[in-house]
Amino acid sequence: MAKVTSEALGIEPIGKLLIKQAVPASIGILVMSLNILIDSIFVGNWIGSIAFASINVVLPVSFFIGALGMSIGVGGSSIISRALGSDDKEKALRTLGNQVSLGLMVMIPLVVLGLTFVDDIIPRFGGKGDIFEPAKIYYKIILYGVPILGFAMMGNTVIRAEGKPKFAMIAMIIPTISNLLLDYIFIKVLDMGMHGAAWATTGSYLACFLYIFWFFASKNSELKIGFRHFGLRKEIVSEIASLGGVTMSRQAVVSITYLLMNNILFDLGQEGLVAVYAIIGRMLMFALFPVFGVTQGFLPIAGYNYGAQHYSRVRQTINTAITYASIVATIVFIGLMVFPTEITSLFLSDDPTLSPKELALNQFVLTHTATPMRWVFAATPIIALQLIGAAYFQAVGKAIPALLLTLSRQGFFFIPLILILPKFYGELGVWISFPIADVLATIVTGYFLNREVRTKLIIPKAT
Repeated sequence: MAKVTSEALGIEPIGKLLIKQAVPASIGILVMSLNILIDSIFVGNWIGSIAFASINVVLPVSFFIGALGMSIGVGGSSIISRALGSDDKEKALRTLGNQVSLGLMVMIPLVVLGLTFVDDIIPRFGGKGDIFEPAKIYYKIILYGVPILGFAMMGNTVIRAEGKPKFAMIAMIIPTISNLLLDYIFIKVLDMGMHGAAWATTGSYLACFLYIFWFFASKNSELKIGFRHFGLRKEIVSEIASLGGVTMSRQAVVSITYLLMNNILFDLGQEGLVAVYAIIGRMLMFALFPVFGVTQGFLPIAGYNYGAQHYSRVRQTINTAITYASIVATIVFIGLMVFPTEITSLFLSDDPTLSPKELALNQFVLTHTATPMRWVFAATPIIALQLIGAAYFQAVGKAIPALLLTLSRQGFFFIPLILILPKFYGELGVWISFPIADVLATIVTGYFLNREVRTKLIIPKAT
C-alpha cells in the first residue's frame, strides 16, 4: 500500500479527495452494516423472531457504552486533524494518549454497572414478556466485549484523521467477516442459540481491536505515542469532552429513542411491533451507509483545511459532500419505497416446524412492516443536508452548534413527537414522527449552516 500522509487533505482536488475518503468509509460502513443485517437474518432464521426482537432490546445499551469510545475518538480526532493541519504534531500525539486514558477511565466502570443492574435495565428497554430471558443472555455476554468495541471505534476515527481511510475500511471489514463466520459455527453448527450469537459478536469486536492495535504499533501510523502522552491535560480533555459530547449525546438520544420506541410499541402491539421496529432499525443502520460514508469522509477534510485556514476548500468540501450524499440518499429512498415487503421477508424464517406462536409472529411482521418502513424513510432524500451540516461544526471544533444540530432531529423533534402523536393517531403516530422530525431538523440545520458559510468562511487562502 502506497504511503499516504495527512498533507494530502490540504492539497488534492476536493472532489477526488472526498471520493478517496468517502468510498473506503462507505465500504467499511456497508460491510459493518451488512454484519448487523446478516447477523440479524441469521438470528431470525436460525433462532427465531423472539430472539431477533431480544437483540433489538440490547443494542441501545451496548451501543451506548461502545459509543463512549467513538465519542472520545471523534472528539480527539477533530483535534488531531486540526493539529496536523497546523503542523502541531506534538498536540496530535498528546491528544491520542489522552484518548486512551479517558477510554479506560470511563468505559470499564460503566460495564461493571451495566452487569450489576442487568435485571433492571433490560425491562426498561422493552425486554418484557417472552423477550426478557433471551435478551438477558445476549446482554451479559455482549457487555464483556463492549470496552473492546469502544477502543476499536476510537482507533478507527483516529486512523481517518491521519488521512488513511483504507486502513479504517479494513478495520471495519474484519469484524464483519469474523462475526458471520462465528455466527455459522456457534449458532448453526454448535447450536448454541443466543449464547452463540452473543459470543460471535464479542469475538468480532476483539478481531477488530487487534487489527487497530497492530496499525498504531506498525510504521503505517504517523502517531507514535509514549508513556508521557498518557498524562491527562486539562485543555485537551476539555476539548475532547466538548466535541466528543456531540457524538455521545447523539448516541444517548438514540438509546433513549430505542427505550421509548420499544416500550410504546410493546404497549401498542406486544412483541409483534417490537419485531417490526427491529427490522426497520436494521435498515436505518444499513440502507443509509453511503450517506454516512460521505459524512465520515467529509470530517477529516473539513477539519484539516479549517485548521490550515483554507476556507475556500472548506466551502467546496461542504457543497460537494452535500451533493454526493443527496444523490445516494435518493437512490436508497427509491429502493426502500419499492421493495419493503421483500426486504422484510429476508429476516423471517418459513420453517414449518416453528411453534405456532413463532409462525403467527412471523406472519404479523411480514404483513405489518411495509407501510411503517415507507413512512420512516419518507424524508430520506433531504437528510444529507442535516448530517453534513451538523458534521461541519463538529469537524471545525464548534462544539455547541454541533451538539444542538446533532440533537435537533431525535432529541428536539422526534422524541416529543413520539410521545404526543401516538396519543392521537395510535401506531401511525409513531411512524409519521420519523419524516416530520427529518424535515424540521433539516430546515434548522440548513439555516445555521448557510449563515456560517456566509459569515465565517470568507477568507480564502491560496493553495
